[in-house]
Amino acid sequence: MHSLPLLAFTVDPWILGFSFITVAATIYMGFWSARKSKTASDFFVAGRSVSVGWNASAISGEYLSAASFMGVAGMVMSSGYDALWYPVCYACGYLFLLLFIAGPLRRFGAYTIPDFAEGRFDSPVFRKIALVFVLFIGLFYTMPQMKGAGTTLAYIFPGLPYWAGVVLVGAVITLNVALGGMKGITLVQAVQYWAKMFAISVPIFVLLAVYGPYGKNLELNGTGAPPTALQNANLQRKVLPEKAPKDESWISPFGPLTTKAIKAAAATLPAAEQKGYLDKYQKPFSLLYTYSLIIALVCGTAGLPHILVRFYTNPDGVAAKRTTMWVMILIGVFYVFPPVFGVLGRNFLPELYAGTGAKGTDKIVLELPRILNARFGVLGSVLSGITCAGAFAAFMSTFSGLLVSMTGALAHDVYGRILRPKSTPVERMRMFKWCAVIVGAVAVLLGMQVEPLQINFMVGQAFAIAAASYFPLLFMSAWWRGMTMKGAATGMLTGGMLALAGITLTSFSDLKWIEMSAFWAAHPLFRILCEQPAIWAVPLAITLMVIVSKLTSREVPADVRMKMLVLHAPEKLGLKQEYIQEHQQAH
Repeated sequence: MHSLPLLAFTVDPWILGFSFITVAATIYMGFWSARKSKTASDFFVAGRSVSVGWNASAISGEYLSAASFMGVAGMVMSSGYDALWYPVCYACGYLFLLLFIAGPLRRFGAYTIPDFAEGRFDSPVFRKIALVFVLFIGLFYTMPQMKGAGTTLAYIFPGLPYWAGVVLVGAVITLNVALGGMKGITLVQAVQYWAKMFAISVPIFVLLAVYGPYGKNLELNGTGAPPTALQNANLQRKVLPEKAPKDESWISPFGPLTTKAIKAAAATLPAAEQKGYLDKYQKPFSLLYTYSLIIALVCGTAGLPHILVRFYTNPDGVAAKRTTMWVMILIGVFYVFPPVFGVLGRNFLPELYAGTGAKGTDKIVLELPRILNARFGVLGSVLSGITCAGAFAAFMSTFSGLLVSMTGALAHDVYGRILRPKSTPVERMRMFKWCAVIVGAVAVLLGMQVEPLQINFMVGQAFAIAAASYFPLLFMSAWWRGMTMKGAATGMLTGGMLALAGITLTSFSDLKWIEMSAFWAAHPLFRILCEQPAIWAVPLAITLMVIVSKLTSREVPADVRMKMLVLHAPEKLGLKQEYIQEHQQAH
């Protein structure tokens, strides 16, 4: 009986106000844009009429998820130097996309990635195989967005259960997507990129102005000795709790993230043997983890269905490549700021190390600005409100894109091309709305289960699955004319399913759904290869594609030369239009 009044009194009005404005604006833009979504093309690819600047902002808004806004800062705080690979590789992945995939994919002129898979190999069966990974990757990626939603709502309303935030945000975004499809969320995502850029940067500028520059704050985590030149009221780091990594580990290139498997194995040995064991195995095992993470993040960016489908909204392939270049710039600037939150959080809010789930380091971006309240009154609450609004924009925009990607696959590929090929555009639009509700409900249920896992860690797993499945498919299909459907399917299925199996095994273990601690401690190499499978799954997928395609070389599509021209020739030659007409007649 007393929980509701207590909840009401503990809510910060500034934080609640900014968050409410963001959610209300998102819903309003969704309704406003929904009135402009009239055709199936509007719902699936926004009428293929989105300009370069608008689409670059929308892609950046969609890509900068809860992992980018909250997870990077939280992981830098918890793991230190190790975690910087995430923001660096998130941005670098777009270079691969720019050079090898964006232009050809748009010139092919489809609605979804399964569309491309079927069109490239003239195989309705391959559409079904490609469809499976749209759903797997999408659902893995929605879970960290839901974790961000639950964490943010639990911060705004102290005492509110984690699951309530997941349900609330999931319902709002599902409504938006069901109303307006791709065209409806393009405006929302473009605006939300700039909202996130403002929300992540302004608090940092204020905090650094008050507590000293970034370099000086970073120095406090150096040797552990108090630097005499920095002894002032603004640069006194709080005492680190027992659970916090030591300074030498936190600033090491081989820190808590990449060494956890080998340290767990060393802990099972007698004390006298541990140092020798770590000296022998720590560096090579950490390098293996790091290289695999880099491959997953760089190649995974070029294999994310909800990002790739956005290139179909550009008018042509040249616009798609220009869009990719601008996205690299926009997200590169954004990623300068989250690591700063992690460094400042270690100095001024180390108590978050003791928290778990929604109470741990993942909420440092939301919590840190409030340290200013002690000196400037409500300023910290205002800035915290701004970061909460940015967090809402982060997980709402990315969840919107994921929902459109998965819903489009179900409505267009499953319903419109497999179950009812003769369905009208109106029927497919109606099915799009029903599928949005179904997928949204599944995403909410999954999001309620993952509170103990770190946001950024979960996103890295989704990237690894994308890197082992869609990246080899798109890269090899666009650049090698000798690829056959059986080769593509064998490589994508084997690499993707094995990566999925390894990641699922480690996730179930971390969630304590299965007990494997003793096994992982005895087999640290196996743990690393399961948790970060990209280093073996990507080469395996590509190798199988080459070998099986060579063995089935007689099954290379007869019109492969025309298709390669469609993928790579300038649109001015008119090949794309001729191919699409021929393709539509054939089906």
